[in-house]
Amino acid sequence: MLYDSHTHINHDSYSEEERAKVIALIEESQVDHVNDIGFDLESSKLACDHAAKYPWCHAVVGIHPHDASSADEMTLSMIKMLAAKPGVVAIGEIGLDFHYDRSPRDQQREAFRQQIRMARELKMPIVIHSREADQETMDILKGEGAFSEERKADFPARRVPEGWESAAGDARVLLHCYSGSAELAEQYVKLGAWISIAGPVTFKNNKKTIKVAETIPAEFLMVETDAPFLTPEPFRGRPNVSPYVEHTARRVGVLKGMGYEDICKITMENAKTFFNVK
Repeated sequence: MLYDSHTHINHDSYSEEERAKVIALIEESQVDHVNDIGFDLESSKLACDHAAKYPWCHAVVGIHPHDASSADEMTLSMIKMLAAKPGVVAIGEIGLDFHYDRSPRDQQREAFRQQIRMARELKMPIVIHSREADQETMDILKGEGAFSEERKADFPARRVPEGWESAAGDARVLLHCYSGSAELAEQYVKLGAWISIAGPVTFKNNKKTIKVAETIPAEFLMVETDAPFLTPEPFRGRPNVSPYVEHTARRVGVLKGMGYEDICKITMENAKTFFNVK
């Protein structure tokens, strides 16, 4: 019933016992699909292991901007090899993080560019992390051809609501845990991107993300947890887990004037289309 488009079962903060509990919670829940998102080489390997073991789990492999300093030629070659494994559905999460600057910005930019090129070569979807780097993230995506007509030709056109016909071209670029403005989200969607909404949409004071959920048509939205982070209300303060994506979906449904089952259905269809999950 639910597709958690972004979670970290592979997170290195988990003990093996804790990871087993997270997996059991998913298997007992209404979550039918999750994407286990890589952030460095080891977590990408573990995501692939999970995808091979659990039919509901799909792997995304890549180097997060925090770890961009590790993205040497050999590491990127190994990420490319992992991308060919069964169950791997995208390159990510990649992008820029100018909030923490855990890797130098020049290295973040270069790792980002290299992985966009990889995704273009492999004709794979891209999952984007962008924090306090809105304009430069978009500029690099444009500059590397992520929204080019050539890229869009690699994927079928997507369904669009009336008035959004210009957004039919699908660039298979997903802005994960989107935190930018509604105006920027509209620009992204018209370029061919998709928007993923996380737990902060349930926070009453988060007017920015609420506005995004209200503005962007459901045809372009997904929901996620980013677990173990960004726990939604009413569980804020606890570690996040994939089943809590229900609360994000319910809130998005309310904001869009849609029933819970309807928002689950359309975000499931969107995620399965984007990640080519049958």
